[in-house]
Amino acid sequence: MDVWRDADDPDLVAAVAGGHVGALAELYARHEPWLAVRLHHRCNDREVVADVVQDTFVAVWRSADRFRGEGEVAAWVWGIAIHQLVGRLRRRRPAEPVAEPSARWSTQHSAEEAVLEGIEYGDLGRALAGLSPELRAVLQATVLDGLSAREAGRLLGISEVTVRTRRHRARQRLRLLLTQGNPT
Repeated sequence: MDVWRDADDPDLVAAVAGGHVGALAELYARHEPWLAVRLHHRCNDREVVADVVQDTFVAVWRSADRFRGEGEVAAWVWGIAIHQLVGRLRRRRPAEPVAEPSARWSTQHSAEEAVLEGIEYGDLGRALAGLSPELRAVLQATVLDGLSAREAGRLLGISEVTVRTRRHRARQRLRLLLTQGNPT
C-alpha cells in the first residue's frame, strides 16, 4: 500500500483497472471514511451502510476501466455508492403486494429512501439523466449530498462560482425537462 500512498486518485483508479489490489486498498483507505458517514446520513442501518460500502468498492474494482477521468474520483465513487444503496433498499421491500403504498413506505422505508428511489427510477431520475455530467455532478453534490458550493467545488475540482453557475443552469434544465417531458 505504501507504493500507492503518493499516487493521485485518477492514477489509483487506472492502477485498479490494471488489477493492482494495493491501489484499491489505498482508494478504500482514502474514501471509505467519508463514504460511510455520507451513506449513514441516508440510511440509519449501520449493517446496510457497511454492506453498501463493501459493494461500492467491489463495483469500483470491477468497473475501474470504465472511469473516464471526467470529474473527481470521489464523485464517481459516490455515484456508485448511491446506486448500490438504492439497489440494496429496493431489495429490502416486502415481496408480497401491499394494498396501500403509503402504508408500506411509512412502515418499511424512510421518506429519504423513497426519494432516493424516485431519483433513481422516477421522472426525476430520467430528467437527471438528461443533464450533462458536469451539471449532474454539481446537483448531486449540492442538492442531494447537501454540500455547500465551496465544499462541492473542492470535491469536483472547480471554483465555487462555477459550482453556483452550473447549479443554476442545472435547475433551469431540470425544470424544462420535468415540465415538458424528457426531450433528450
